[in-house]
This record gives sequence, structure tokens and C-alpha cells, in this order.
Amino acid sequence: MFISNAYAQASGAAAGPMSGLIGMLPIVFMFVVLWFLMIRPQMRKAKEQQKMISELAKGDEVLTQGGIVGRISRLGENYLGLEVAEGKDGPVEITVQKSAVAALLPKGSLKNL
Repeated sequence: MFISNAYAQASGAAAGPMSGLIGMLPIVFMFVVLWFLMIRPQMRKAKEQQKMISELAKGDEVLTQGGIVGRISRLGENYLGLEVAEGKDGPVEITVQKSAVAALLPKGSLKNL
């Protein structure tokens, strides 16, 4: 009485095979934009970081991600020794992971600090 009957409506034109592809076009476009604006530059930056870490040598002056500046005194496979100061008994050395190196500084940077 208060509720009217609901009847199924006939569908319009049958959806063609192209309508599915056109419906996915915005998603594909968003993925392409995301790839070129975010993923690709991040991969390039990571590749440059790996190259810089692999080319580290004894005597290089580096900046770590924690903000510590020092000179490389010894190199290992995953770790490196970093001279951070001169103590009365010799240089003060800390051990850090190679992946913690953020930047390679120009020679002579430590003297200017």
C-alpha cells in the first residue's frame, strides 16, 4: 500500500568491448603520470647513491645521514671506520654502515669546519 512495486528496467544499448578499455584509460594514465613524477626519479636517486657508496675510498670526507662529518679511515664490506676528531691518544674513530653515508664532501671540507 505504501510501498510501490519495483520493476526491472530494460538495459540500454549493450556495452561494446571498447567501453571496458575506455573505462580503464584514466587509471592507466594516472599510473603513467605516477611513474614519471615519483617512481622513476626515486629509482635514479637510489642508483646514484649506490654508485657513490661503491666508489668510496680511504681518505674520502663524507657526511652521514645522522649529520656526522668525518674522514674514512678503513673500509669493510658493509661498514666503514670514520675519523671524526683528534683525541689526545690519536684520532677518534666510529664505525658506521656504508648505507648511512649521505654525501661525499669535497677534499678539505673538514678543515673549514
